[in-house]
Amino acid sequence: MNIPSRKECYRLIQDMDMMAHIVAHSLLVCRVALLLTDRLQAHDIPLNRELIRAGALLHDITKTRSIRTGEMHTETGAEVLIEAGYPEVADLVRQHVRLHVNTDQGPPTEAEVVNYADKRVLHDRVALMADRLGYIMERYGTTPEYRARIRETWKRAEELEEKIFRHLDISPAQVSDLIPFEQSNGELADFQELIRSKG
Repeated sequence: MNIPSRKECYRLIQDMDMMAHIVAHSLLVCRVALLLTDRLQAHDIPLNRELIRAGALLHDITKTRSIRTGEMHTETGAEVLIEAGYPEVADLVRQHVRLHVNTDQGPPTEAEVVNYADKRVLHDRVALMADRLGYIMERYGTTPEYRARIRETWKRAEELEEKIFRHLDISPAQVSDLIPFEQSNGELADFQELIRSKG
């Protein structure tokens, strides 16, 4: 399995010229995903932490471009990562909006952790899923078909939240308290410093 390092993820982000607010969102999704991963691993759930880190950092790799082109950023993001030699990370990126397999059986998977972490981050803050749903519905629920699809996706996300947290000794509401704002800002500063040094 070929997984990009954190610095390689930053380089890919830079190469795709991602907007700063999308970078900030991705860094925070990564923090949420790793918090959950570490806690799940402490409860003997086998997860590949480095795969989750890369999938979370790169989940919106073509989102900036998609705003201009209208492309499906889940698909084109996966294509970019396959071309870069990271097919396993591409699979997580492809599933970060909608999981290919949604089951209550077995332990949470890497794709489920990244998918759920993305649903907990509204722009650059950790939010409850209901808050994120309101935003998604307002922003993307432009037709009855889209609204129905969003409701179905959110029903599955609520089931996923239940699946993840049945293995943990914290509640979904506690996640934001466990991720210090200063550390999220520190990661953004680390990324910005890396970009300046290559500049």
